This record gives sequence, structure tokens and C-alpha cells, in this order.
Amino acid sequence: MLKATMSQEAQSALVDFEKYLNQQRYSQNTIKTYIGSLSVFFCYLKGKSIHSIAKSDIESFNTNYILSKGYSTSYQNQVINAIKCYYSKRLNTHLEIHELERPMESKQLPVILSIEEVERLLATISNTKHLAIISLIYSCGLRVGDVLQLRISDIDSDRGIIHIKGGKGKKDRIVPLSPSVLELLRSYYKRYRPTEFLFNGENSNQYSSSSIQKVFKRALKKGGIIKKCSLHTLRHSYATHLLESGTNLRVIQEILGHGSPKTTQIYTHVSSEQCSKVVSPIEKIKLNY
Repeated sequence: MLKATMSQEAQSALVDFEKYLNQQRYSQNTIKTYIGSLSVFFCYLKGKSIHSIAKSDIESFNTNYILSKGYSTSYQNQVINAIKCYYSKRLNTHLEIHELERPMESKQLPVILSIEEVERLLATISNTKHLAIISLIYSCGLRVGDVLQLRISDIDSDRGIIHIKGGKGKKDRIVPLSPSVLELLRSYYKRYRPTEFLFNGENSNQYSSSSIQKVFKRALKKGGIIKKCSLHTLRHSYATHLLESGTNLRVIQEILGHGSPKTTQIYTHVSSEQCSKVVSPIEKIKLNY
């Protein structure tokens, strides 16, 4: 990170921008990301007034800081988005940021756990609350933020669905609730008696993301799963397993809350079911060994 001291003007701007983002109901993750990215950029300006910067300053920052230090394309896009949001939406300033050349996104395929690996993972979790959280993430393809925001009233047991409210992009969606997971949630509820949010923390009204991460990492280790995974891997695995069981891609898109079918189509590239149906032409050749 940059060690330069940020100007008082920049510090005040960050406080103002954070208030603005909160008022606009941006997610806490987005706010944290934008404020962090903009802080780095303001430090790079080395005292230059934030109202006098030009496109050339952003290009210089991009070349001499981001690229020279080898930061990822996702971080590069993240910083550009933060700068764009601040200047175009908060200051209503035209900086031609939209004309900045964006880095090509890497086309890495997501890591997928097999159903057997998911079963092994869940088998290591003995705590009912922890099991309910991880099972819910996998069985509904939820994001971590979706789970943290769930309220008891969002569970519609009669219809067998969960109402995800204000998900990524502030979009609501409906996801199917597995009967077996519903029974697990009932068992959890009787034991823990949550009040407002479905999953309460020990000393707070809401469970924390870091606590869920720790539970997941512990389960991976106990289950002997060596793949490089995150909690989001469960969401990728859920979508892939749905596709392999014959679920329509459009239905998967709606369940996951993807705005574009292109986002969902990545799972067609990681489906082992489809790969296994491909017969290599080498099968027509006799191998001598």
C-alpha cells in the first residue's frame, strides 16, 4: 500500500463519500471496497487537490502504481469503478473515465466440489447452527451476504421457498428450499431460538461473515479437501450440480440472481457430466503399450 499522507481535503471527501454510499444503500462490502480503493488513489495524488485531477492522473496511477506492482485485473477494475462512482455520481464531474481502457478479464473457471466432497464436508460439522448455515448456502446457492441478511420471516415453509431480499444489485429473488434443509432449520430453531435474523451471533443480533468462513475452513480441513475453495465455491458447486441433473440454464440463472445468462453459462464449461459424454477421437486409434 502507499505510505503517502493523505490530504485533509481527501480525508473529508472519503467521510462524505462513505455517508453518500450508505444513504444510497450500497452493501457494506461495496462501501468498504470503494473507500479502500479511493484511499489508495488519493494517497497517490500526493496532496494534489481532488477537484483538479484529470484523466491523465488516473492513467498515471494505473500505469505507475497498479500495473508496476503487478496487481490483479480485478483489483484494477475495482479501483476504476470506485473512482468512477465518486467523480461521476458524488461530484457530478466528467472525467472521461468511461474511455479508460479496461483490462481483459481473466477467464478462469470456478473450482467445483463434487457431491461426494460436499457430503464429506458436511459430515465433519457437528454443531447444528454451523451445519444449518453451510447446508443452506449449498442447498440454495446463496452468497454469504444472502445468508447474513436472512430473517426468520423470509422462510416460507408452506411454499418451500426462501425470499432473498435486497441481494446483490439490490435485487429480490425466490429460491427453492430443500425439505431436508427445512427440517434441519426447524431443529436449529428449536435449539437456538433466534429472534430477528435467522442466524444470530454470540454477542450480536447478526452472525458474522468471518465466523462462517472459519467454520467452512475447519470443515475443509477435517474433510481432507485440498482444493482451493471459498464459501462461494458452494454456490458454484450447487449451480453445476443443478445443471448436471438436467435443470434448465434459465431456471439456474433466476435462482442465482444473475442479471445476464452469460454469467450463468460458465457452468456449462465446468460440468463434468457434459465432459464425460465427449468421446475423444483417440478412441479410434489402437495404442501399443
